[in-house]
Amino acid sequence: MTHLLHTAPGTGPVLEVAPRGVPWSYLGFTVARFESGQRHRVTSDGVEIAFVPLAGAMTFTVGSERFEVERRSVFEALPHILYVPPGHEVEIVATADCEVAWGSAPAEGRLPLRLFRPDEMKQEVRGGGPAVRQVNHVLAHPLPAERLILFEVYVPGGAWSGWPPHCHDGRRGSAYLEETYYYRIRPERGFAMHRNYTREGDMDEIFAVHDGDLVLVTGGYHPVAAAPGSSVYFLNFLAGELVGEDRAVPPVDDPDHEWIKDDWDRGAMTLPLDLDD
Repeated sequence: MTHLLHTAPGTGPVLEVAPRGVPWSYLGFTVARFESGQRHRVTSDGVEIAFVPLAGAMTFTVGSERFEVERRSVFEALPHILYVPPGHEVEIVATADCEVAWGSAPAEGRLPLRLFRPDEMKQEVRGGGPAVRQVNHVLAHPLPAERLILFEVYVPGGAWSGWPPHCHDGRRGSAYLEETYYYRIRPERGFAMHRNYTREGDMDEIFAVHDGDLVLVTGGYHPVAAAPGSSVYFLNFLAGELVGEDRAVPPVDDPDHEWIKDDWDRGAMTLPLDLDD
């Protein structure tokens, strides 16, 4: 199957990934668009779910609790994230035209229903040189969940993310985590390059990704490069064998490239070159 998926036109769920539909066991992911006044129900049978508003305004109702959230766009504001444990029905009502994503993973119901606020979310600038990017820990340790891990990442045009490349597929001592990359890109005709590869050579695929595309990371290393002039955002959902506090376990870097952490500009070519005739 292809690891590059495109959103469908229209409203309602426009992109859906279920564990039974891809070669993995833990992670589900959905993107939906709603016009003002539309309603949609989601049930958390045996799974925890995290809802991430991407744009617009909406109301979530879970039992007797009601949560009103809004977001101008992913490029203008941090999200409020609704965490729903297993055994609940969630009604989404669009109070304005909106887009929302949600992901799920198997859970036992150890944690309560909770709305995470932007002021709880760590923000950091990572890397340096041509690999500088901003990573927002919107539902990552120490924020609690059972299996789910969420990041929002911003990559300026011409820069790389996920560098040095890292893996979390159970190889080379890494933990096993499944991951989705949901892209929003400005301007509309902008793009990024996403590569999934292994050192063993059993996977090597490169995708040109555009606004609204989704890439599945079923294994291997997975760096991203933003085209010059393209502002790139992606929402990462991860889930796998790590539970609770263990969600803080880091991935494993590609040993061919991990040296760059010591000097992000090492080996950079300076122009113009002084070349012999």
